[in-house]
Amino acid sequence: MSIRKYQLETDRTTHLPGRLIFVSTSLYEGDWKSIRHTHPFVELFYVKSGSGSFLVENQSFPINKDELIIINPNVEHTEVSNEDSPLEYITLGIEDFQFSFSHKGEYLALKDKNVTKNLGIYFSSILKEVERNAPGCELICQNFLEILTLLLMRQTNSAFELIPVKNTTRECSRIKRYIDSNYQDDITLDSLAEMAHLNKYYFVHAFTKFYGQSPIQYLTTRRLKTSRDLLETSDYTISEIAQLSGFSSPSYFAQCFRKNCGMTALTYRNRSRSKNENSLSKQKE
Repeated sequence: MSIRKYQLETDRTTHLPGRLIFVSTSLYEGDWKSIRHTHPFVELFYVKSGSGSFLVENQSFPINKDELIIINPNVEHTEVSNEDSPLEYITLGIEDFQFSFSHKGEYLALKDKNVTKNLGIYFSSILKEVERNAPGCELICQNFLEILTLLLMRQTNSAFELIPVKNTTRECSRIKRYIDSNYQDDITLDSLAEMAHLNKYYFVHAFTKFYGQSPIQYLTTRRLKTSRDLLETSDYTISEIAQLSGFSSPSYFAQCFRKNCGMTALTYRNRSRSKNENSLSKQKE
């Protein structure tokens, strides 16, 4: 008789960051439109059957059965199903961490069937658990998620690291919404960091990671969008538009507008009006 025994160092066992917050399954039946969207949590997207395309970060690539896409928080994406081979997929939503990919992008597409087919077992197991909703369902699903994450790390040869965010994603999303609604106010980096209850430098890093711009850059972008809309649709003076858009002075507005749009605000207005007039003339013809 041969016996082998392996001692596990249980005192070193730690749980991975991340909490499973939802499981969903979808089958395309010609009854939904593919709309780009974002959400403040990680999404794991596993193709159970069918084929189509996946759109993310202004890129599009084909997806097929047993392929897996990992999408970080607040990254715009959507899927498009082929009519003759309808997509069926399972998605997992995970909060409190994000992936730091070695290629520095915000998503990872895994297409090696030797890797992904075995991982699909855990997606199906999690789905079956939530459908049964038996006692202990949440704990079992959370444990499946940890196994799935560890296997992802192992089988992709550490193509990413896990970064605990401790609700930073939610806070950054809240600050973004605040900027969208209050861009006309006197907003500073210090006031935003205080509102987020985060260290200023960590806040800038986290916000930039999620949105590709620092908080102040995003604020300027939002103000410039408003100014362009007003230049195209209103008769306000340039100085009035600068104030209505939230810029501290007309000169600072002029500087930002020229830098970002490559022309003065007046030139932009004249070109927009000329373009609209030409368009109306063609419609009348």
